[in-house]
Formats: sequence, C-alpha cells, structure tokens
Amino acid sequence: MRRITLAGDGLAEFTPVAPDQQVKLFFARDGGVPEVPDPPATLDDVGSWYQRYLAMPDERRPWLRTYSIRRHRPAAREVDVDFVLHGDGAHSGPAARWAASARPGDVVGLYGPSVSHLRTPGRHDWKLFAGDETALPAIGAWLESLGPDERAVVVAEVAGPAEEQRLESAADVTVVWRHRGSVAAGRSSALIDAVRSLDFQDGEPFAWVAGEASAVRAVRRHLVDERGLDRRSVAFAGYWRVDRTHDDASTAEELADHAEEAAAAG
Repeated sequence: MRRITLAGDGLAEFTPVAPDQQVKLFFARDGGVPEVPDPPATLDDVGSWYQRYLAMPDERRPWLRTYSIRRHRPAAREVDVDFVLHGDGAHSGPAARWAASARPGDVVGLYGPSVSHLRTPGRHDWKLFAGDETALPAIGAWLESLGPDERAVVVAEVAGPAEEQRLESAADVTVVWRHRGSVAAGRSSALIDAVRSLDFQDGEPFAWVAGEASAVRAVRRHLVDERGLDRRSVAFAGYWRVDRTHDDASTAEELADHAEEAAAAG
C-alpha cells in the first residue's frame, strides 16, 4: 500500500461525516489536471451531476474511483488516502497506477466526503471490524475515533506479515491478522474462516464488514444466518470485485444488497 497526502485550499471546507468516510477521486486520462463538472449544489442534484459527468467525451472524462479517507488534518488542509498497489502492475487500475508514480504537484479531483455504509450503530456493547487490505484505511480511522471505554475486535486479511499495519486506538482492541499467502487476493477464504472461528465477546456486537464483494457477502451471511445478528447490526460494503472492474455493471446479488441497504437506511 502507498499513502498519499492530498493538500490544497479546496480542502478548507472538508467536513468529516463519519469515521469510515469516503470520497470520489478523479484522475485525468492524460496524466494532467482532470476536468471535473462543477459539484452539485444540493443532494437532489447529485443524479444530474453524475449524468453531466457521464456525458463528457471519453477522451476528456476523467476516471472516477472511490477511496476511504485514512486521516484528516483540517488545520493543514490535508487528507491521507491509502492506495492498494499491485506488484506487477498487470491488474492495476487507473488509481493504483497514478498512486504508484505520484509526485508532489500532481493533481487529482476530489468530491465528498460521504459515509461508506448506510447503517449506523444502534445500541451495542462492542464493535467487530472485518475486511481485507482495502478496508484497513477505514478501520484504522474508525479505531482512532473510539474512546477508552469502548471495545472492538478487528479481523483483517492481508497477503502476509509484511502487509500488517500498526493500528492505534484508545479503546480496548483485539486485532486478528490472517494471511492468504500465495492465494490471489479475492480468491482466499482466510477472512470468512477467521470470522467463523472467532470467539465472540460478551454483549451485543455491531459489525462493520468491507472488502472484496463476495467475501463481504459471505461474512455478512455468516453473521446473520449462523451467529444470529440482527441485519440492522451489520454494516457492509463491497469495495471491489475479483472478476469485475469498477466500470462493469452491478450483478443481481449486488443490486439486491444495495436495495436492502437503501431500505434499511430509509
């Protein structure tokens, strides 16, 4: 992973909305300054704003990707964004390629922030965070927001020991790392196996699950169907898909997940 600090006067009005907040990042296709439509004036204008973005000619329309904010320093007008890199570059998308070669002075567009989930914690006794590398920025930010009287358990899947990160928190936190070794990202059962084998703490948990979409779905089903958690106590987000790109259409399962989350939020 590579941490990039984004800075500029445009972040003067950046207003945090949640520990697991995310932003839309825009990357110019020619490596220069991305051309981004003026931001929507209200939430009701988001749909038409996105249509204006899609209507841009292909050669001018910047790539659009969603990323979590790892840390925000308002006084310095800075945010940190962690990018997962791909060793050989064969499976790198435009964001990872940009991050791998980014230098001071490079420009991206930023729109946001927004929360990465549609369910917020109700009454609960402890938090469970589960995810792969792509979930670590949000998990790290959320842990740093917890107070000393709170409890949390983190189950994280990474390639190996070298990919483990130091996660800091004032809360009572237990971190369980699981390594997938030579198994390709998105093909491992390490995350769901670790959650299945986890001894739950006393009390009612609130679970937050993010990462590769099919792995997130498996963990969520386990928590609801086998552990008996209320669906409203499980926030989930598929950050990426092993067989599909960001630009590919949503699958039927993903559309059903989105509809359920929207209904719960409403």
